[in-house]
Amino acid sequence: MAWLNDPDLWASLLTLTALEIVLGIDNIIFLSIVTSGLAPGRRRSAQRLGLALALILRVVFLVSIAWIIGLTAPIFTAFDHSVSWRDIILIGGGLFLLYKGTLEIHHDVEGRADAEEERKLRPASYAAVIGQIIVLDVVFSLDSIITAVGMTDNVPVMIAAVVIAIAVMMFAAGPVGDFIQRHPTTKMLGLSFLLLVGVALIADGFHFHIPREYLYFAIAFSALVEGLNILAKERRRRARRALMQDGG
Repeated sequence: MAWLNDPDLWASLLTLTALEIVLGIDNIIFLSIVTSGLAPGRRRSAQRLGLALALILRVVFLVSIAWIIGLTAPIFTAFDHSVSWRDIILIGGGLFLLYKGTLEIHHDVEGRADAEEERKLRPASYAAVIGQIIVLDVVFSLDSIITAVGMTDNVPVMIAAVVIAIAVMMFAAGPVGDFIQRHPTTKMLGLSFLLLVGVALIADGFHFHIPREYLYFAIAFSALVEGLNILAKERRRRARRALMQDGG
């Protein structure tokens, strides 16, 4: 039980947990968006299943550290750049995010009425949604675990941080999804964030690292502006309601 009195261990756990939660923001947004096409009664179960799969994948990856590190080893060289399996996975995941984000934006902007009618008549397939979640879980989990490996070599600490972070995400996924459903403009912000993350993953795959702080600052600032817009809209709605009551 000496580890209970080890300040370095606790510092590593707190730092890594905070990092995993921050890295999980894009996972929550993706879950909320991809499950929005499901029937309302099935969205929450799909979100929980998606996060449970993310937890399982990350724990499996953590106990396979040697294999994960091996994924960063070059397998061939193209145009004077070494390419590893990690690069291929990140590029593939980034392209998938660009495709998914662009498709959802098209449905919301160009074909909103048709898309809503289609979703009412034929909700998205539960299996298809879970399949998309698994694909992105692999990408997000791989990126998360490689980051964790760079911070500490204590596997139990890494597993504990991942479990805590997933638990926080399970608690947050429902409210975030409900909020996005109530405020469609936040979905557009989320989709824009997914496009940013997709570009960052592709850049990482080509060995051009974009600091995540820039991405998180951009989405945090946009979220702040959108929050102010929502507050202003609610204030105008209350003012109109009060005027109607006074006039009545």
